[in-house]
Amino acid sequence: MKLVIVESPAKAKTIEKFLGPEYRVEASYGHVRDLPKNAKELPADRRKEPWADFGVDVDNGFKPHYVVPPDSKRRIEELAKLVPRATELLLATDEDREGESISWHVLELVTSGRNRSIPVRRIVFHEITKSAVDAALAAPRDLDMRLVEAQEARRILDRLYGYSLSPVLWKRVRRGLSAGRVQSVALRLVVDRERERWRFKVAEYWRVKARLAVPRDAAPSTANVPAGAGESGEGEDREFEADLVRINDKRVAGSGDFDATTGRAKAGSRAVVLDEDAARAVVAGCQSPDALPWRVASVETKPGRRTPPPPFTTSTLQQAASNRLRMSPKRTMRIAQQLYEGVALGGGDREGLVTYMRTDSVTLSRKALGDAKRHVVRVHGAEYHKARQYKTKSKAAQEAHEAVRPTEIGRTPDQVARFLNKDQLALYRLIWTRTVASQMADARVERTTASLSATVQGVEHVFQARGTVVRFDGFLKVWSERGRKDDPRLPAMAEGAEIRLERVRESAGSAPVLRSLEPRRRETKPPARYTEASLVKKLEEEGIGRPSTYEPTLSKIQDRDYVQRRNGALAPTWLGVGVNQFLCTYFPQYVDLNFTARMEDALDDIAAGKVQSQAFLHERYHGTGDRKGLRRDVAEADPDYVRIEYPYQLGKIGAPEASESGESAPVRIGIGRHTAFAERGEGDRREFATIPDPIVDELTPERLAELFAARAKGDDPLGYDPDTGLPVFVKVGRWGPYAQLGRGRGQPTKPKVKGLPKDMDVAAVTLEEALRFLSLPRTLGADPETGEEVTAGLGYAPFVKKGKEYRNLDSVDQVFTITLEEALALHARPKTSGSRNRLVKALGTHPQSGAEVEVLKGRYGPYVTDGKVNATLPKDRDPEEVAMEEAVALLAAKVERAATKPRKARGSRRSPSRRPASRRR
Repeated sequence: MKLVIVESPAKAKTIEKFLGPEYRVEASYGHVRDLPKNAKELPADRRKEPWADFGVDVDNGFKPHYVVPPDSKRRIEELAKLVPRATELLLATDEDREGESISWHVLELVTSGRNRSIPVRRIVFHEITKSAVDAALAAPRDLDMRLVEAQEARRILDRLYGYSLSPVLWKRVRRGLSAGRVQSVALRLVVDRERERWRFKVAEYWRVKARLAVPRDAAPSTANVPAGAGESGEGEDREFEADLVRINDKRVAGSGDFDATTGRAKAGSRAVVLDEDAARAVVAGCQSPDALPWRVASVETKPGRRTPPPPFTTSTLQQAASNRLRMSPKRTMRIAQQLYEGVALGGGDREGLVTYMRTDSVTLSRKALGDAKRHVVRVHGAEYHKARQYKTKSKAAQEAHEAVRPTEIGRTPDQVARFLNKDQLALYRLIWTRTVASQMADARVERTTASLSATVQGVEHVFQARGTVVRFDGFLKVWSERGRKDDPRLPAMAEGAEIRLERVRESAGSAPVLRSLEPRRRETKPPARYTEASLVKKLEEEGIGRPSTYEPTLSKIQDRDYVQRRNGALAPTWLGVGVNQFLCTYFPQYVDLNFTARMEDALDDIAAGKVQSQAFLHERYHGTGDRKGLRRDVAEADPDYVRIEYPYQLGKIGAPEASESGESAPVRIGIGRHTAFAERGEGDRREFATIPDPIVDELTPERLAELFAARAKGDDPLGYDPDTGLPVFVKVGRWGPYAQLGRGRGQPTKPKVKGLPKDMDVAAVTLEEALRFLSLPRTLGADPETGEEVTAGLGYAPFVKKGKEYRNLDSVDQVFTITLEEALALHARPKTSGSRNRLVKALGTHPQSGAEVEVLKGRYGPYVTDGKVNATLPKDRDPEEVAMEEAVALLAAKVERAATKPRKARGSRRSPSRRPASRRR
């Protein structure tokens, strides 16, 4: 028996189909060991070592001390029992550095303390197909220890950075925070972009737009009319637009002529900046009787080409999936993994549909080039094919051998559609189309520019119209260029032709007609926030991170609440701004883009054998020469409490230190234990206000003034509860406004607190309203059939409750008006959009158990259930799109994970772990 070990059970199941009975394929279930999370996971005799928290002996060659998780122990024991029965051990993990490292760890564990008498070979393949696996078996190699060493150095370096800098954040900013070699740089990029937006000054400028048309009965002269300048269909006017671009010899200003930080025209710019009056004057002048006849000054046509984009790498796949399919990088990589491993919901097991999805290469194999040629020629014709072999521009691209492509280009998306769910099909279609397009001919276009001239009292006004005609679509036949807006085709116009004003038009003739002339207000826009796709692109351009790190980096900065998604973009929170400012102030070199990129290069040099890993780690941690190193930098850092300078011009907000001139006191933003807060004033006159808005730009000066006013009001009671005599306050806290009965601090009893609706104006809350909310929950009575108490209250949403069952109400007012009969009637209905765990979608009966399967939305998000098992949906999965096949798979995976949890009682003989392989970090 030849034993083949891969990472995931899905991959093992697919590969096993290609091999004969002499092979046995088993999965390691991802990583089998790693550095300990803390000193408690180390053996007792090592827990007191100075390096114990790192899990790396930093004073003796940076020796890592690995631990094996409980689930992996069972799996390793099972694999180790198979090794003595095998005639050969084949390590077939993924072909990148991380896969090489997993193979080495598996080998160390399954042969630990045993005689390695059997041959051990390493095989790699870029795709999970029979031909690729057969080729790998025919050309085995030894483990590449340089790749293993490079991956180990990367892991140790990340541990040293994270475990050195994070505790400083705990002490100086807030507990539970983290810093990292790549994640902190990604956070800096997001915050720096936000600071650019803060500094941005909007500039107003005006343009003039002319709308023209060539009459439908025009018979233009062929003189001086370039071929293809315009070929609109007959029977309708051919309209087009032209913009004022020049007045005499001076260009009319556009958005690029303004300074982003001042809002004024850039120094040295000779462009004419039009305000509203000037724009309207141009409109009036160009349409006045004093204007000389408008004329077509010139018509120029130039040929052009558009070349197809290269096949996908990891980063470009994530970018395209985000822009075209609205998929997050995390979701994209999960689905790409399924396509790579041959996981096809509803279609059983089959070959992998795409090649390995963690790659920074754009090259294609000879087979792929040949397959693409045959498909393009057969479907579109020989004139549409052009063989292309792309070269990776990034000097850091070293790890992968080929681009992300279909394993068989002849396997079209339509042919596999019945085996894939909606997301899998969409991503496969994207990969397939991009690959085919990369081997197609250029698109040939003609670009026409028409200049139209109007002279008013000796001042020439030049308007310009642009048009594009696609003469040969080439790769555009299959690949659309998203985000590219082509100018519409221009109608045919003759140079020198007179342009008529519509009101004096006597006959259509062949000349264009001016339909309208309008002033248009424009304003400059701040730089756009990063999206997940554009941030990945920026990281790749800067040489920071590698294909396997982009998705976990984006997940980390969002999981830590440093960044939140707003309208598809990444916006920093106050916490993110605070962490970034702290690191930039006291540890600037560790969030410097060039410094981080050079470290990536050094890690690549370790893999190439050019740099020795211990020397590299020693220099980075202990320092050499003038370089202090991470250990000394952290030890010598003694930062003050972090303060964030408020980015906006506040205006007068009634600060106690406001001068007679009306200038406001400075406002500082701090990071508290649970939320951000605003502070103004000095000494005994300081004021504080909690900031419940996590996103920075949601805190406007007006909002800040409201928070200070609410805090001032919250320090004084609205009045007193007539029943208890206790004072009643209205405050703003971490989760928004709330009412409080009693003073709290220094009192023998804990005050009663009740949240108020988030949109409630705390300044307008009366004592009666506060007491009404403090009286909640409201008892409605008991269910006459079951005797269960029925109440109404306000939590995340207004609700009624009977026993342990909840139903949502439509409004807060209903909490105070609903009757027992109405509440019981609401509970008698099936769970719908009015319940806490509301029904999103009924899928039908489970194919095995016959139980009803539903998609519900609960307090913590959407999930699928069969009445006995609940399985949470991925965060980026649309619950409306879940199909029965996916629900069944999720429920089965949940049962499988539950079965693998170790029992607390000793001596358990549960079967070996069968949990799905987690995505590698």
